Amino acid sequence: MSTAILVLSRQIRSMPANWQRLAGSGIVAGGLILLGLQGGQAIPDSMQQALLATLGTASATGAGALPVLFMQRVTARLNAGMLGFGAGVMLAATAFSLLLPGLDAARSLWSGAVPVLVVAASLLAGGSLLMIMDRLIPHSHFSSGPVVTHAGSPLLARRVRGVWLFVFAIALHNLPEGFAIGVAYGADPAGGLPLALGIGIQNLPEGLVVALALVSLGYRRGQATLIALATGLLEPLGGLLGTGLVISSPAWLPLGLAFAAGAMLYAVSHEVIPESHRSGHESAATLGLLMGFVLMMGLDTGLA
Repeated sequence: MSTAILVLSRQIRSMPANWQRLAGSGIVAGGLILLGLQGGQAIPDSMQQALLATLGTASATGAGALPVLFMQRVTARLNAGMLGFGAGVMLAATAFSLLLPGLDAARSLWSGAVPVLVVAASLLAGGSLLMIMDRLIPHSHFSSGPVVTHAGSPLLARRVRGVWLFVFAIALHNLPEGFAIGVAYGADPAGGLPLALGIGIQNLPEGLVVALALVSLGYRRGQATLIALATGLLEPLGGLLGTGLVISSPAWLPLGLAFAAGAMLYAVSHEVIPESHRSGHESAATLGLLMGFVLMMGLDTGLA
């Protein structure tokens, strides 16, 4: 054990300063998660399950990036199909895992037109928040070719450059994905499993797309794989937030489900579908979307 720790410390010291900070943050985060799991008697079962599920979906992003270690390139048609597949999974998850359960939960609390109005308002709030984040947080889209940066603060945009802009862009929809899983587990741990599986599956091609984009910008394949894994690390945070919100009060359940649905719809419409159509392979993207939608629908209706 001591030899392994020594080797790891040497590897970290040989990294650039930014990578040393990233590695240190990962070690601290891992230690905190282990401490939380060891003291799990004080943590509700649904929160523990949401944490493990979102750690799994975050790991799926890194696992999806592994083929970049030996692949030379992915064709534009395949890339469009993978992005479309992810969009289909997210759309089906929005409908079957979030909106329909959200409406059912709202009807169990209120009557008349109130449930629909509450769910609609929460959905719009989720989409609006992600729209605000998209405008205020500097980020870039590498899969579209030239880097396009959006930033509410030019000073922040100048200080946060390169790969971190891309990390922020991926985090914009990884955070609501984790939040959606957390809310689903807070409502019903058995019902949260299909959503976690679906998001984990769509994270596989996402990880590969991220890693390939980084390699095309000159990053080493190992670095690209690690950064792709890092883009998923906000999902556990979103999962804990979503579960904690729901178990604090049942009234938050329909609000949380609809809020997550709105955030995911925004991500699909603003990020994923436009990128899948940008290369001119709309048919491959649409076929991928249909396949992803059917797969997630099957997971949700068959396992829920």
